[in-house]
Amino acid sequence: MASLQWSVWCSFSISSQITMDKAALRLTLFGLLFTCVNLAANKKQDIDVYSFHINSTITSRYATTVITSRVKNKLNESQEVRFEVKIPKNAFISQFKMTIDGNTYDGVVKEKEEAQQEYCQAVSRGESAGLVSAVGETFEDFKTSVRVAALNKVTFELTYEELLKRRHGKYKLFINAQPMQPVADFKIDVHIHENPGISFLEVKGGLNTKDLTKAVKTTRAEKDAWVKFYPTRDQQTKCYDCSENGLNGNLIIMHGVEKLKQSGYLEASNGYFVHNFVPTDIQRIPKNVVFIIDQSSSMSGIKMSQTCLAMLKILSDLAEDDHFGLITFSDKIKTWKPELLKATKGNVEEAKMFVKGITSEGYTDINAAVLKAVDMINKHHQEDSASILILLTDGDPTTGETNQVEIQKNVKKAIDGKFPLYCLGFGFDVTFEFLEKLSLKNNGDAQRIYEDSDGDRQLQDFYKEVATLLLTDVHFKYEGVADLTKNTFSRYYSGSEIMVAGRIIDNSLDSFTSEVTASSKKTKMVYHISVPIQKLNSDRSGQENFTERLWAFLTVKQLLEKEVTLQGQEKDDAKKKALDLSLKYNFVTPLTSMVVTKPHQQIQVAHKSREGKKPNMHTQPTSSKSDCDGVSMGQGGELDDDGLMERGGELDDDGLMERGGAMAPLPSTTQKPVTTSPPLKSIRILKSSGNAKPLCYDVPLAQKVRLLQNDVSEFSMNGQLDSENGFSQIAIHYKMHHHLLLSTSEISYFDGQDTVKFSWDQGLTHHETEHVSLILRSNEMDVTMGNIRVVILLHKKDENFLWPAVWQQPEDSTGILGEDDISYEEIPGSQTPTLKLKNKKVKTSWVMVTDYRFSFAPVIGCWLVLFQVVAQRELSDFTVTQL
Repeated sequence: MASLQWSVWCSFSISSQITMDKAALRLTLFGLLFTCVNLAANKKQDIDVYSFHINSTITSRYATTVITSRVKNKLNESQEVRFEVKIPKNAFISQFKMTIDGNTYDGVVKEKEEAQQEYCQAVSRGESAGLVSAVGETFEDFKTSVRVAALNKVTFELTYEELLKRRHGKYKLFINAQPMQPVADFKIDVHIHENPGISFLEVKGGLNTKDLTKAVKTTRAEKDAWVKFYPTRDQQTKCYDCSENGLNGNLIIMHGVEKLKQSGYLEASNGYFVHNFVPTDIQRIPKNVVFIIDQSSSMSGIKMSQTCLAMLKILSDLAEDDHFGLITFSDKIKTWKPELLKATKGNVEEAKMFVKGITSEGYTDINAAVLKAVDMINKHHQEDSASILILLTDGDPTTGETNQVEIQKNVKKAIDGKFPLYCLGFGFDVTFEFLEKLSLKNNGDAQRIYEDSDGDRQLQDFYKEVATLLLTDVHFKYEGVADLTKNTFSRYYSGSEIMVAGRIIDNSLDSFTSEVTASSKKTKMVYHISVPIQKLNSDRSGQENFTERLWAFLTVKQLLEKEVTLQGQEKDDAKKKALDLSLKYNFVTPLTSMVVTKPHQQIQVAHKSREGKKPNMHTQPTSSKSDCDGVSMGQGGELDDDGLMERGGELDDDGLMERGGAMAPLPSTTQKPVTTSPPLKSIRILKSSGNAKPLCYDVPLAQKVRLLQNDVSEFSMNGQLDSENGFSQIAIHYKMHHHLLLSTSEISYFDGQDTVKFSWDQGLTHHETEHVSLILRSNEMDVTMGNIRVVILLHKKDENFLWPAVWQQPEDSTGILGEDDISYEEIPGSQTPTLKLKNKKVKTSWVMVTDYRFSFAPVIGCWLVLFQVVAQRELSDFTVTQL
């Protein structure tokens, strides 16, 4: 029998042209957060993934994601269950644990060499081992497995952390699902907090199409945003790429941050600070750019055709005040023109004809080509401009100077720190470490271009990041700090962000000050910022240490990058510091590994590979001690059903499909929030709207009210309002015989024949009948009846109360909570805030309300209006005589 697999894929695109030996997915990550989970067991298995949650929290761009999967072995015999996670290449795993029979097995981060020894010792004892990560374009694998007893359960929980990068003015969190089976308790929760404010929130991707659009709910506040994706089991088969095997698509959550002051934004907690610098009102600096294109014989075919396609688009995007040159090379060096020319329409069209005529032949002389480009820029540099070199190659130097160390020396001496060199390595035939050193030693960066159906898109995306230069020679200075991350930057490009973090050591400071100096097109720029210490320290409950972890993450990343360019004692010192921080903060990095001791003392090791290692596509599992001799834990590979390694895949920018999603920019508001309480003996209910800001209205207490009704679905939900905060009882009726009654003390469900009782304090419980699913988790009853999904929350205060959160409902629903996503317009210029709602002008006020639809009950702002205006009916029309 074929093995049964369960996975949640988080990918941007799948190309049908990819062969079995190559990456199956491709992702170009734009400040994003990427998740992929796969659970599988042996050939004859029968498993039930009865619960799968992804919970992502983003605080000031720092993302922490927790994946929790619960699996049941449905066989009457034990079997092996495998857990696989694909995480962003730029993320660090920080915690992993699995729980079986009440026993929890935690992963422990250790120095890689120590973990290697434990791995080999386990192999020598004949134990299975080999939980391995492998590099793909932007993600890598994490795998483990455990034997689960007959009819028993296992819970896997993995945490990883990542600093989202600003690209083209956006931060992206990316999640893709391909479970291979519908999951009863499937949910994704995302919470974003940005102190300066959130400027827009957008949800896109294949999972936001067809029926699944109803499963995506967004809530906005000034500094916070929440995205919930709660698809029913039935809906998990209904999207553009879904099937009877369940979800198959992506969810892309993008957000922006309100425009910062030109000097940036500072925040701190627990003695650590972070400075985000995103100046915008600056005149762009014209650039002198030389493209150095490998045309050796190995570039023939798809690589050359994609390079030409990308260059044609890039040439069209040049600004007219830019100057550019083209060099192609094999064992011969060819130039389009001997000098840099202005990017006039005529010159661009002539350059395009040159590009269309490029053919592949000969060997690879990288040294001569780059030195020629440097000479061209030095001889033809334009005033009030900045220069960059972009090298594209798919192989190692094979003619001329072939010693890679000598090439690095020659190029560094020629450039002499005057401008950056960016290196793009096409495919896996190139030694990426060589290109990485070549670029990093010359203030640039290196990126692998994956040989696939959209290589041209990858090239264009890279160019867009460096297309608009705003500042050069950017320096950051602070008082009373230590252990700064990188604080000198050669370039700042539009759409990006510079982030500096450090430790505050002067406790006597009244204010924290910063000075940023930089050069713009014609002037020297100086930015000052000073923030009182009391205002700077804005700790949030549960997020007190995020600044310290952000600093540690950024420091380790930069040390690993710097270590590549160093030699001797400096290299050893950088490596040791990165290792010490990795161990202290429990990060799985290229210098550390996570050791997982499973039941029966079996050991597995998780490590993080470096980019630049060509995946071994046919690695087999280690089975004897002799196989450990010379093992390199930095290699990627491909995992078959019984193997250890698998090569990661690739994703594209905006996911499998661009369908769905709506951008919701936050309207500017000069109206100050009014902190008011609901009138005596009433509660205040928030109403989702199609706008960034929700509506709210008051409903009197001591009433039985119709909360939600849909006649077509034969569904109704009623509630008893006799608590100052919420409901004392809620009753749900579905079709003729299904009745669910919830109170603050117990829950009772009658299916027409039998009655099932639940207690709020019992563990995770799933009860399912035809078209009805009840999932009881911590103080939440998740109810799906037909095409309606609501969650009833128990809030515990001085007086416990219930609150209903409607996450899915048909468009023709009625009731206090009916008619979702009501849109309105803000009418400017009115002395009193006024909305145009249901074709009427409505006076309103901006108030703060506790949103009990969430278990943590955040306080958010809303426009307060009369209930009758929203419902266009009287409240008495929604009262009932009995629940």
